[in-house]
Amino acid sequence: MRILLKGANGYIGTRLLPVLQAAGHDVFCLVRDKRRLKEEQENQPQGHIITGDLLKEESLSQIPKDIDAAFYLVHSMGNANGNFKELEELSAHNFIQALEKTNCKQIIYLTGIVNDEELSEHLTSRLSVENILKSSKIAHTCLRAAIIIGSGSASFEMIRDLTEKLPIMVAPKWLRTRCQPIAIRDVLTYLEGVLGNEKALNQTFDIGGPNILTYKEMLLGFAKARKLKRYIITVPVLTPRLSSYWLNLVTSVNYNIASSLVESMKNEVICKEDFIKEVVPHQCFTYEDALKLAFVKIEQNSIVSSWRDALNRGYLQTNFMDQVKVPQNGTLSYKVKRNFTRNSKEVLVNIWSIGGDRGWYYLDWLWNLRGLIDQLVGGVGTRRGRRSGNKIYAGDALDFWRVILADKKNKRLLLYAEMKLPGEAWLEFKIIERKGTKFLSQVATFRPNGLWGRLYWWLMWPFHLFIFNGMARNLINYQNRI
Repeated sequence: MRILLKGANGYIGTRLLPVLQAAGHDVFCLVRDKRRLKEEQENQPQGHIITGDLLKEESLSQIPKDIDAAFYLVHSMGNANGNFKELEELSAHNFIQALEKTNCKQIIYLTGIVNDEELSEHLTSRLSVENILKSSKIAHTCLRAAIIIGSGSASFEMIRDLTEKLPIMVAPKWLRTRCQPIAIRDVLTYLEGVLGNEKALNQTFDIGGPNILTYKEMLLGFAKARKLKRYIITVPVLTPRLSSYWLNLVTSVNYNIASSLVESMKNEVICKEDFIKEVVPHQCFTYEDALKLAFVKIEQNSIVSSWRDALNRGYLQTNFMDQVKVPQNGTLSYKVKRNFTRNSKEVLVNIWSIGGDRGWYYLDWLWNLRGLIDQLVGGVGTRRGRRSGNKIYAGDALDFWRVILADKKNKRLLLYAEMKLPGEAWLEFKIIERKGTKFLSQVATFRPNGLWGRLYWWLMWPFHLFIFNGMARNLINYQNRI
């Protein structure tokens, strides 16, 4: 089959793409910016990349006319815009209008379980998109899932952070809400199973694992799996806003995602029917087994995709990739240039391993302090880490930076700051070889917003003097195995 995959660079899409290709399907990945597709995705056999912006109907003209089915795997949980619901509805409208000009016979949408009468703003938006897709002349298949458990998922990382960091938790009453978690592998099985399945056309299915648990039971189940002793006390006084700030401070999810999760946790998300088992016969993993599978991937350092790879401002804004060339006008910069004699490949490995568990090579406690301050003001902090210890691609999250360019051939890494700042910041690493001389070029660039931005830069100047020099020195000297 010829398949259109919208959301190919997201958490689910990144994992679904190779599954579809392994089954022999011809997959067309619809992305706003092809630079955000990871290198391993671009090199998959039978893959095609087409560009188009869901907010601009005219940009969707590249969608092939002879596609058989389409996956719609986008949402804006982490979007800070107040009008995200309207933007999501416009995107869905444009999507079906573009598809109705093709031979597409099925639209497959992965959404959240929406069985409660009073839904959170996030789930209300997902239901609205679902209804728009159902209004199309094209047959639909909607899969409604609760919490997805898998290495790199936002829900899994939140549970992991809470359980591993807090021996005693004072938690809000929403921990008593029931849900039906499902393993990421089961989600992929269902997505593939309904594709082209006549029994799935114009149907909506609840999908979930075999266990119905409260969030408290999920936390304690995680603790048991990790052989940790944990105590949880639930209190009624923590408001959704306070709970969101608490999750933002303790876990790796940012405030916008934390707020969406907390608001949605008031809704019970359990399957009201299991008709999917008749359409796609399949035995789902238990919650315990889903956790074990996730940690196998983590321990093997082979996390395929992560919620961190989604943009801090949500999928609707991806123009940060246009900053491959760092602005020069109206900017301030601090440059470090150091000669070295060791093998360039060894230094490049150090650059490609920066951040995450490896750290920033010099005075990590100051980087962590800056991350903590960023968290306290609602920023992402350094908790996101990195998806892999030694692989890095454009679009990846890297602590409180976003990777704009990762060009190993030309030995250049460019990062864009996503922490709270009175301006914009870039950090660039480059290995240059000229006439037998090798040197590391490290440039921090800042474009201030007004007077306060300039004041911030000069207040940070003393720290730049020794932090960036120390970092450059250790990037060159750090002993690492290639």
